[in-house]
Amino acid sequence: MRLIRLACTLIVGLLLINGCNKQRSENEIYIGTIAGPETELMEVAKEVAADQYHLSVIIVQFNDYALPNQALADGSIDANMFQHEPYLAASINAKNYPISAIGKMFIYPMGIYSNKTHNLAQLNNKAIVAIPNDPTNETRALLLLQQAGLIQLKPDSSDMATIQDIAKNPKELQFKELDAAQLPRILPDVDIAVINTNYALQGGLNPSKDALLKESISSPYANIVVVRTAEKDAAKFKQLLQVLHSEAVVKKAEELFKNQAIPAWKK
Repeated sequence: MRLIRLACTLIVGLLLINGCNKQRSENEIYIGTIAGPETELMEVAKEVAADQYHLSVIIVQFNDYALPNQALADGSIDANMFQHEPYLAASINAKNYPISAIGKMFIYPMGIYSNKTHNLAQLNNKAIVAIPNDPTNETRALLLLQQAGLIQLKPDSSDMATIQDIAKNPKELQFKELDAAQLPRILPDVDIAVINTNYALQGGLNPSKDALLKESISSPYANIVVVRTAEKDAAKFKQLLQVLHSEAVVKKAEELFKNQAIPAWKK
């Protein structure tokens, strides 16, 4: 049975790639997303695109963050919406992908949460701090902890800083690097945790009410829309961006993220 399921999965994957590699019309866009809330946003955008611009938007879902940029670069899809600028820059640097951002979407602010303190200045020495263990979100969490005055990173630390790049840690904080999705569940067992908005909401936390500190609209971690560089001025992608900034999509984002999605293109 496992072999049959594997064979079926491979067949579906091949059909998807073959379908995406077909010759596209001028009003057709295959766009990659990560399964979850942003796919729901894209479903709304799909309807707006058809109604206002007669664009046919085909949504291709991925479960691996490494795949949407690869699929975009090789022509399997035409655009993607799942990443922010630091992730895109790291991806291009690593793979030399000929892809570019064409516009910003929403900031889903990362926040610092605690069940044990209401004031970061009163955090105990040797407090246990839980942060995401994936490279981009770990850097993001460390930058927020630096903003809080709890640590200081090395001046030459990159966009992919890790705990090894901490230059000053006056409270001798103890770090636990965990999968981002686990952080709300382990919050009672640590002193503070730095949690992405989507996982905070799933864990019953409200960033506006519960976060001791959260990212602002000046955060560089706004999600972006990315296309192949050679096609970034195409009319259909300009229309796509208008669709994604439409009132209907903004309202859906407010619903999905309980008014915690900040429209980064408005800053």
